[in-house]
Amino acid sequence: MKKLYDKYGIYISLILLVISLSLIVYIVYFKKDKIIYEECKNIVEQTNIEEYYVDIKGEVVNPGVYKVDNNLRTNDVITIAGGLTNNADISLLNLSKKIVDEMNIKIYSKEEVKNALKDIKEPTIIEIIKEIEKECICPDNNDACINEEEKESTLININTATKEELMTITGIGESKANSIIEYRKTNKFNIIDDIKNVSGIGDSVFENIKNYITV
Repeated sequence: MKKLYDKYGIYISLILLVISLSLIVYIVYFKKDKIIYEECKNIVEQTNIEEYYVDIKGEVVNPGVYKVDNNLRTNDVITIAGGLTNNADISLLNLSKKIVDEMNIKIYSKEEVKNALKDIKEPTIIEIIKEIEKECICPDNNDACINEEEKESTLININTATKEELMTITGIGESKANSIIEYRKTNKFNIIDDIKNVSGIGDSVFENIKNYITV
């Protein structure tokens, strides 16, 4: 091996040197291109950002008018306003809705929603809001509300939902979710009231979850 190195050592060293220099040049230019790309990306993003004024009221810690970037969502504005109070009910709102300028967001209280439900025979999102606001109809009075089209995508289908999806419903824990899945292996839910046939889900639980489920 020593004789081989003595004979070709200078060539081996030159080859290693060339490889090392090539790697250094590649790394330097690759990082440079990456930095330039990130800088350009940031510039483009910044030029597309505008500032909107949003009015948020109701059950948030710090209600008021906020000047925010136009790439935010309703949930982001709630966070900026200090978050929800313990009395907040967000079941009527679409927290992922993109904000618009002069947007009006109202976070209803649990009591407002509960009282509204008492006076409505067949509650829908719009009917509940109309009862709370009396003469004002969402979304005219509350831009963050779920409209009837969005409602269908937010309800949990008890015939097809996974255990994790079922557990997102307030009042449905792992045990009840498993019971629902076990029940539907041999029975189909034809109407939402059928869920009361599941062990552990009586009238009181049903009243709490009926506005969040579908079949």
